[in-house]
Amino acid sequence: MIRRAESSSGSSLFAGAEALNVPFRSSAINDVARMLAGMEVYAGQGGFAAVRDTSAWPYHQQQMNGLWSVHENGRGRALRAWAASEIGDMRRHRALFYPFSGPDYLFAHEMFPSAETYILCGLEPAEPLPNLASLSPGEVSNGLSGLRNALGSIMQAGYFITKDMRSDLQSTRFRGALPVLLAFLARTGATVDSVDIVRLDGTGTPVQTSAAGGAAPGLMIRFRNGFGGMKRLFYFRQDLSNGSTRPGGAFLTFVAKQGYPPALVKSASYLMHQGSFSTIKNYLLRQTSGLVQDPSGVPYRDIVNAGLSLNLYGNYQGTLGIFSQQQPDLMAAYRNGRHPVQQINFGFGYCYNPSTSCIMVARQR
Repeated sequence: MIRRAESSSGSSLFAGAEALNVPFRSSAINDVARMLAGMEVYAGQGGFAAVRDTSAWPYHQQQMNGLWSVHENGRGRALRAWAASEIGDMRRHRALFYPFSGPDYLFAHEMFPSAETYILCGLEPAEPLPNLASLSPGEVSNGLSGLRNALGSIMQAGYFITKDMRSDLQSTRFRGALPVLLAFLARTGATVDSVDIVRLDGTGTPVQTSAAGGAAPGLMIRFRNGFGGMKRLFYFRQDLSNGSTRPGGAFLTFVAKQGYPPALVKSASYLMHQGSFSTIKNYLLRQTSGLVQDPSGVPYRDIVNAGLSLNLYGNYQGTLGIFSQQQPDLMAAYRNGRHPVQQINFGFGYCYNPSTSCIMVARQR
């Protein structure tokens, strides 16, 4: 249930536009998603001709088609086939929790396409879109270029380069997580129905609110895939360190209200290898129905000590040189037969070469 804040008269998807009653519903928002994704407009819809008529549009469309082809041919098809075969039990849950995700709806959809509720979070801001009609051709071109740069690393390497993504997005008028989320929704076949600005109250209930100072605490996007029912994508700007995410606090209470969904963790900067992220680590180990992750998530030793069953995929030969959190016990586990091991034919996480990629699938016994 989404509760409307009594103090809020409404919120607008477009910054600088006249206030609109929430939730924002219009075919215009789906047009925006398709435009950002470099896709043609549906027949009979407006399509933001002012943007599509600029010289930047044909190049944006060409480049976005190319990035999508790289993802599909290099990882997408193989990833979807693996997920259908190996985590079918988890995919039956109605929700997915994806901490440390940033705006990565792409991998959430590819691995858990049947979920009705997606919960994503990161430190990237959630800001309304600018009033597109007010942008100059130069601002449109810079905005589309920044969006492509932000999307390029995840479609090619399989993960966001966080520092570069923030720079790419915040330096243009297409700021924050929303443009990325909308582009991914359109490219994965969704029809976007509405966007709400939301916050969580003390009971973990989403409340419609307005952006304060141009920033929003969270977003709720309603959308459909094909002829299916309505789905929801939540994105919260949430610090998951112990100082900001507490046991029984609003954020984890909201997640638990979705029926203790399975969790996906990928390219999480090894933060849960630090004691300052023990709250979210313990939540994933004890209060989710299962966990699909790369080695940057919950440490291997903690999964074993928690008594979860574990299947290993691919291989583990250490992590990138920029990280120090090596796991020799996980390396040994691939050799000693303690857990079932199967090979994969796609990259996943930081070590995106299939020969060095590791996927860990943990389940409650």
